[in-house]
Amino acid sequence: MKRASNSPLAATAFEALVRVRRTLREQKPAVPEPAPPATPPQPKQPVDGTLLFRRAVADVIPLPPSNRAQLSQRRPKPVARQRLADEAQVLVDALADPWDWDAAVATGEELFFARPGISSAAMRKLRRGGWVIQGELDLHGLGGDAARVALAAFLNRCMLEDRRCVRVIHGKGHGSKNRLPVLKNKVRHWLMQREEVLAFCQARTVDGGAGAAVVLLKSSTR
Repeated sequence: MKRASNSPLAATAFEALVRVRRTLREQKPAVPEPAPPATPPQPKQPVDGTLLFRRAVADVIPLPPSNRAQLSQRRPKPVARQRLADEAQVLVDALADPWDWDAAVATGEELFFARPGISSAAMRKLRRGGWVIQGELDLHGLGGDAARVALAAFLNRCMLEDRRCVRVIHGKGHGSKNRLPVLKNKVRHWLMQREEVLAFCQARTVDGGAGAAVVLLKSSTR
C-alpha cells in the first residue's frame, strides 16, 4: 500500500490500520461446540405391592398355630332346611294310604272330623262358613298318588303362611270307576293323619257341597 502523505499523523493512522487488519487475520471464528444429545426420559418402574407389603410386615410376629381359626377355602352354600323338611314330610305322607278299602269306597258318608278338645261351637262355626277360607286346592283330574303329594305340599305351605281355614276340592267321584268317591275318602284319611288338621267337614253348597271339604288348621304362630 502506498502512503498518501508523509505527515506524522497519517503515518500513525496507517500503522493503526495495519495492526487492525493483522489482528483480524489472526483471529479465527469460534466454532460452537456441539450440544450433548438429549437423554430420553426414563419410564417409571411399577410399584411392587408384594415387596412393599413384605417390608411393612417384616417385623410382625406370627400367631401360634393354636390361636388360628381354620377356615375352609369355599363357604358352604346355605341350606333351606325348612324346604328340605317339607319335602321329607311330603314323602312320608305320600306313603300313608288307607288300608281299609271298604271304608275308602263307602258312599253317602258326609265328611266330618274333629280332634279331641275341639268344641261343638267351633264345629258349628266351621259348618256354617263362619271361618274365612284363606286357601284352596283343587284335586280334579289327579290320580291317587299325585293328589296325595299335592295335598301334603299344600298343607305344608298353609302352615308356613299361617292359613287357618282352607278348602280342598276332591270332587264327587262322578268321573271315577263305578262312579264311587274314592278320592273323597282318601282325602278324609290323609287329613286325619296330619297333626296340624284340627277338624274338617263337608263344605256348604255354595262352597262346593259334597265335592269339597273345609279344613281348620292349627295356628303356626303358637
